[in-house]
Amino acid sequence: MFQQILVPVDGSQTSMQGLDQAIAVAKLANGRLRLIHVVDELSAAMAMDAYSSYAGDWTGLLRETGAKLLAECRQKVEAAGITVDTVLRDTFEGPVHDIVIKEASSWPADLIVLGTHGRRGAKRLFLGSSAEQILRSASTPVLLVRAPEQPADGEAAPVAEREPFRVHLPSGALAIE
Repeated sequence: MFQQILVPVDGSQTSMQGLDQAIAVAKLANGRLRLIHVVDELSAAMAMDAYSSYAGDWTGLLRETGAKLLAECRQKVEAAGITVDTVLRDTFEGPVHDIVIKEASSWPADLIVLGTHGRRGAKRLFLGSSAEQILRSASTPVLLVRAPEQPADGEAAPVAEREPFRVHLPSGALAIE
């Protein structure tokens, strides 16, 4: 079944939720995980503009941070009793989604598990989605673990987070709460 599970991690809450689900699947299938972190130099270049007075090695700092993240995630997986290895890649090799897909193919992975923000509408249009690109392009099955969307100030909570609609059928009569 799913013996080799690839898990992209970036340290966000959603990627950690994806990792938790991957651990659960690996336990059920007696599988192993490969954690991958992709250092995104484009994001670094955009951030450097905001901190132009900092003359340090941004890429080196991003690699170091990525390696620490992979080590922390590895410890979490090992604590669950699952075999794990890690891979650190750079976007100099291509877009994030292409790197993840290539890794899934070359390893080879039976499943890719990743967290997604689940953005919709204009947020998705402007921010893009590596998860969506992986889902559309990968030949490997993909499990998307979606984080609950937080309502903006003044907005109602999404329907799934409101009080549930319940139907009770006591002695054959219909009761609606």
